[in-house]
Amino acid sequence: NHIRETLPQLKDKLHKQLAVLEKQVAHFKGMETSDAGKKTKAMVQMINQFGNKFEKKIEGSGDVNLKELSAGARIAKVFHERFPFEIVKMEQDERTLRKEISFAIKNIHGVRVGLFTPDMAFEAVTKKLIEKLKLPCDKCVDMVSTELGAVVNELGEGMARFPRLRDETERLALAQIRESEITCKRQIETIMTMELSYMNTNHPDFIGFANASSGSAQKKTSTLGNQVIRKGWLNICSSGLTGAMRNREFWFVLTAQTIAWYKDDEENGQKY
Repeated sequence: NHIRETLPQLKDKLHKQLAVLEKQVAHFKGMETSDAGKKTKAMVQMINQFGNKFEKKIEGSGDVNLKELSAGARIAKVFHERFPFEIVKMEQDERTLRKEISFAIKNIHGVRVGLFTPDMAFEAVTKKLIEKLKLPCDKCVDMVSTELGAVVNELGEGMARFPRLRDETERLALAQIRESEITCKRQIETIMTMELSYMNTNHPDFIGFANASSGSAQKKTSTLGNQVIRKGWLNICSSGLTGAMRNREFWFVLTAQTIAWYKDDEENGQKY
C-alpha cells in the first residue's frame, strides 16, 4: 500500500526533473565548445541571471517563499527589530548617569564653588552617550553584510556546473559587499564625528531647562484640566455712592484655570 501511494508522487517528481534536464540539454545542444563567442554569451547570461536573482532576493519580488523569510525580509528585520533592540540594551542607568553628571560638574569647578551648571559638564556626559551609539550601528552593518553574503553563496549554487565561474563570481560579489561595508562604517564614523563636534542646544527637539519647566507646567495643567478645586459662598465688600460699605454674598467656583461667582448656588447669573 505504501509503495502504491508513493509511486505516483515519485513518478511526477522524476518527470519534472527530466523536463528540466531536457530543457538544459536543448539549450546547450547546438553549442560548440570551440566557439568562444557562444561561451562568452553563455557566461554573460549566467552572470545576468545571478544579478537579477540577487536583486529579487533583496527587493522581495519573484517567487514567494511561504516557509521562511527572504533575504530582504531578514534585512528589514535587522533594521526594524534588531537595531532598536541593541539601542534599548545600551540604556544608561539613571542613578549612574546622575553620578557621572555630579562628578563632571565638580571636576570642572575644581576648588571653586560654582553658581551655575557648566556647559562643559553637559557636553562631556552627552558625548559619552553619543559615542555608545557607534557599536549598535556597526553591529547592524555587520548583520546586513552577513545576510548579503548568505544570498551570494545561495545563488552561487546555481553555477555548480561551472566551478571556476562560480568561485570568481562569489569572490567579486563578496569583495563588493565588503567594500560597501567599509564605506558604510566610514560614513557612520563621519556622522558620529559631526554629532560630537557641536551640541546644537537651539534645536527644536532639545529639552533645556526652560523647555523642561514649561513642559512640566503644561503637563500639570493638562492633568488637572478644568477641575473644580473649591465651591462656596463668598462675602464681597463694596462702597456705594454715599460711601457706605455694603456686604453682598455670592456663590463662587474656583477651578484650575478660572474663578467665577454667581447670584446663587445653582450657578445662575454669572457676575464674573
